[in-house]
Amino acid sequence: MLRRRRLSPRYLPVVIAIGVTACIGVPDTRFGQNKVQYDAFDFEILETEHFDIFFYEEEREAAAQAGRMAERWYARLTRLLNHELRGRQPIIYYASHPHFKQTTQIGGAPGEGTGAVTEALKRRIILPFAGPLKETDHVLGHEMVHAFQFDMTQRREGALSNTNFPRALQLPLWFIEGMAEYLSIGPDDPHTAMWIRDAAINDKLPTMRQLNNPRFFPYRFGQAFWAYLAGRFGDEVVGRILNAAARSGGAEIAIERVIGIPVDSVNAEWHEEVRRAYDDLREETHDADHYGKLLLSKENGAGLNTAPVLSPDGTELVFLSIRDVFSLDMFRADAETGKILNKLVESGTDPHFESIQFIRSAGAWNSTGDRFVFGAVTGSDPVLTVVDVSNGDIVREKVLPDLGEVFNPTWSPDGSVIVFSAIVGGFSDLYSYHFENDVLRRLTSDAYTDLHPAWSPDGRSIAFVTDRFGTDLSRLSYGNYQLALMDPGTGRIDAIVSFPDAKNINPQWSKDGRSLYFLADPTGITNVYRLDVGSGRLYQITDLFTGVSGITALSPALTSAKDTDKIAFSVYEKGDYNVYVVDEAGVLAGEPVASSQVGVRKSR
Repeated sequence: MLRRRRLSPRYLPVVIAIGVTACIGVPDTRFGQNKVQYDAFDFEILETEHFDIFFYEEEREAAAQAGRMAERWYARLTRLLNHELRGRQPIIYYASHPHFKQTTQIGGAPGEGTGAVTEALKRRIILPFAGPLKETDHVLGHEMVHAFQFDMTQRREGALSNTNFPRALQLPLWFIEGMAEYLSIGPDDPHTAMWIRDAAINDKLPTMRQLNNPRFFPYRFGQAFWAYLAGRFGDEVVGRILNAAARSGGAEIAIERVIGIPVDSVNAEWHEEVRRAYDDLREETHDADHYGKLLLSKENGAGLNTAPVLSPDGTELVFLSIRDVFSLDMFRADAETGKILNKLVESGTDPHFESIQFIRSAGAWNSTGDRFVFGAVTGSDPVLTVVDVSNGDIVREKVLPDLGEVFNPTWSPDGSVIVFSAIVGGFSDLYSYHFENDVLRRLTSDAYTDLHPAWSPDGRSIAFVTDRFGTDLSRLSYGNYQLALMDPGTGRIDAIVSFPDAKNINPQWSKDGRSLYFLADPTGITNVYRLDVGSGRLYQITDLFTGVSGITALSPALTSAKDTDKIAFSVYEKGDYNVYVVDEAGVLAGEPVASSQVGVRKSR
């Protein structure tokens, strides 16, 4: 059933948010602290059995999918937590993050690293579509757990007061957020496992009491702790501990009462299990400097070095980093020494940009190496911005008001066209833009996920990442991210060899166009692989203990030089992100991967 309603502004101060900012210690890069309303949203309501889904016209199709997701999460969480929500559950959807930042349903604008919020007053969930349905589903599931946490820990129905409020608001962040991550992702999460391996090898595994320290990211470490508890005592222990915490008001007391074991003993057993699981792996894998040279790290400048992009000749590199206290900025560096050549964008003080999409995007050099293009947001509109790399001056810019967000642009070899991924109506599709003719063209148009385009050196193919070969939209079954090639002239899409049961992302062409470097996690650890496109043979280039990674599991972290044999990638190690470069032919060739591990799915 559909109804139309315009939401009224309210100041709702009590929220729980899902995001990534806290995990990396990034300063708040909201360029204007005062919320600005750029757009008017005429909301309608999609009524399902248990939910009121608020949406507006451009996200109508995505909202229908979201309603199905919500009911599925309700069924799962009702069973897992042995609880049914009181009353109908409202969910307010925005078509993109720039729209989400304009919400009037909470006090203050959400930061770039905030993926959703759940407020306690009316238990409303407020979130943008993430583009990939799989990622939207995860964020919705996470926030649904918060709705259950609020409802299960509120003493009685009625208005909030000093004596009637959800006790979840008093529980530690690791308890609340870790539970939400565990119940929305499950026990097997390669990204969280990377964090835990890194902490274990550096003797930084926290105890439960230490999890209260903000230096331990509550989402990742909290998820790992809940995974251990549920793995040992069963999933039903999660709801029992939450109910016990609602009565006692304390996480530690609740855990001890339910499992009957002192927390100190649980800590010791958890740590022992983690170390035992990874001891052999440490002997079988290598550090990143086994394969290449450390270029950017906290030791030689600053931390959080991500989204590396090599120049065509491999002598320079553009990347994102925190080198000033107040912002995450875009820099150009010497790719041999790591010396900073200049700052291209200073996000904290440049009023032109609301966002430079630091979490999910990297830019691209043109073929002559004097221009750099990246996706950004100005006002509430996405833009393609081209800067002169010598001084950071904007030389061209295209505002794309009909799109939601733009990511990972790639330049055609002749420099006339840029292909990029965009969020439109809540879904992720590929677009091309011809600067000279001012023509925007949609290359894909469906609910499948299309990410990380990379134009081949001969201009005849665009490699990209998609879930279309394994996703069943009728069942909301999401396939793994696979590699594909598109003919830019005809739009034909063909699957190419990749790991069918793993994540395959961030394709980058070799200089001769015969190979694709990419990131995959068939072993549960993200490493660099090489595909010989003609033969379909796969080769493994790195075998790391932690993993190649950007801020999130889908963040771009790999780059190749177009005119020389050289790659660079960011690695998560010692709680930070460092950039390494590899140019030795033997390393770039890699070791053959057994044919039994690879495959190609049917084209779509």
